[in-house]
Amino acid sequence: MSSLLTNASAITALQTLNATNKAMQSTQERISTGMRVANASDNAAYWSIATTMKSDNSALSTVKDALGMGSATVDVASAAMNTTSDLLTQIKTKLVAALEPGVDKTKVQSEISQLQKQLQSVADSSVFSGQNWLSVDSSATGYNATKSVVSSFSRSGSAVSIGTIDVDVSSTKLYDSNDQSGIIDKDRTSGTTTAKVSTLDISALTDSSADQTTLKDYVSMVDSALTDVTSAASDLGAVKTRIGLQTTFVSNLMDSLTKGIGNLVDADMNQESTKLQALQVQQQLGVQSLSIANQSSQQILSLFK
Repeated sequence: MSSLLTNASAITALQTLNATNKAMQSTQERISTGMRVANASDNAAYWSIATTMKSDNSALSTVKDALGMGSATVDVASAAMNTTSDLLTQIKTKLVAALEPGVDKTKVQSEISQLQKQLQSVADSSVFSGQNWLSVDSSATGYNATKSVVSSFSRSGSAVSIGTIDVDVSSTKLYDSNDQSGIIDKDRTSGTTTAKVSTLDISALTDSSADQTTLKDYVSMVDSALTDVTSAASDLGAVKTRIGLQTTFVSNLMDSLTKGIGNLVDADMNQESTKLQALQVQQQLGVQSLSIANQSSQQILSLFK
């Protein structure tokens, strides 16, 4: 039936054209943003998962930065340990030289004193980001002998957990201003002699048998301190290796999360461009169809001529 009031063909053509335009708008948004799920309305489940994963990935980025800070702190401590080892070796060498009868022990002590001051200076200046693991004050408020480096962030359901790499500086500290329990400033005993590497003094010693024995005890003490420093440096090296491995893992994990997020929300540009071309053709055909449908009313006029 032909009607002047209701053009069913035009209504159908308009509905089809509107649907095509809506699909075209959606496709153009995906092409312009590069995402097929840009809002919760696009796909609530995928959007929710991707948003959580993005948040976790941002947390992992912070963890990676923390590992970098931790690695730098260990590097500073390790460098100081290496210097400390060299200084102790020099002190031991001078003590051995002082065993030679007739050597002016006062002059030797003058050199040793400078080396002892340098040991303190090295420890005191081994600071990174406000942290010093080698020269400490165990009586200070908030002091904790266990230093923690944030190393991981993980999620299990709605629960999250933070992992750390812990370093016990009680075995690596060189000086402790509270109780002198560091490697350099603690009391050491060899034979019947007790002294600190940081303050030992040979200037009053002579070539007597008893003083020579004391001097040999000093050599043993310094050698013992050197062994402790070597062990501490080894422990720090192991921590540095672990931090490096964890940094690599976190970096790979971030890449995997980024890929997972992309699989959920990224648009397939090849597919979208093909769809856009098809919709453009449909749009043109829809416009043509609507134009033809609208001309039907004009054809009714010819019946009254």
